[in-house]
Amino acid sequence: MLRPATPRWLAAILMVVAVPAFSQAAPNQTDQTEKTSPVPVQPAAVPPANATPEEQGDALETQKRYQAAIEAYSKEPHPSAELWNKMGIAYQMMFNVRDAMRCYKQSLRLNSHNSSVYNNLGTVEASLRQYGAAEKMYRKALKLDPHSALILKNLGTNLLLRHKYKKGWQAYNQAMAINPQIFASTNGPHVENPTSVQERGAMNYYMALGCVRQGQTACALDYLRKALDEGFTTAKKVAEASEFATLRDNPEFKQLLAEQEQPKPQQK
Repeated sequence: MLRPATPRWLAAILMVVAVPAFSQAAPNQTDQTEKTSPVPVQPAAVPPANATPEEQGDALETQKRYQAAIEAYSKEPHPSAELWNKMGIAYQMMFNVRDAMRCYKQSLRLNSHNSSVYNNLGTVEASLRQYGAAEKMYRKALKLDPHSALILKNLGTNLLLRHKYKKGWQAYNQAMAINPQIFASTNGPHVENPTSVQERGAMNYYMALGCVRQGQTACALDYLRKALDEGFTTAKKVAEASEFATLRDNPEFKQLLAEQEQPKPQQK
């Protein structure tokens, strides 16, 4: 199995976007309902006795039995573009990016107008640190579905990882204009790659900006703490930033800055 070169934290962030593609048969579907349910139609966990191989695979997918799902999908005599996309997602969930990319490309051969497949290819390229190729895929996806908050968020993340902070922030702003809750989740994976501190710090800082703009104080403080801990910014700069002006009277915000100004214990 080919493992991605990028840290698992980035792959997990991008995979969140890939999974909803299971139900995106329409190429121009937008994210208007994703605040309450990013997957409009969930396949049954237990398929009926006369279920097709695709339905069996969908059921196994909901149980996170990805290899079994792939085996079920492979039995479909006439796989559709949507099925190839599902199979690609299953491979990607197992970090088998080579086969994931193969399935996505086969899906596009059958239907070149599915924005979610271009998006998913972008996440594969990003997981391999091919950020330029990933951006091309995201922009192709946006041409088909310009109102996808998830794709815009992915594009913004990709731009931030390339240190294109202004353009990344613009993409994040567009995503938030479509779905104000796009940065609501604070349950991201634990970061454990010391070689990408600058990348993580940038992402966390701009996610904090997104949260504070939407009035999500707890979310903003969580991401801001990470950005400070990773050294992307300083407590002084945060205190002076106009973007965080609404937090200046918040006791937790004051405490966070005070903690950052304390001298760090020296390592023995």
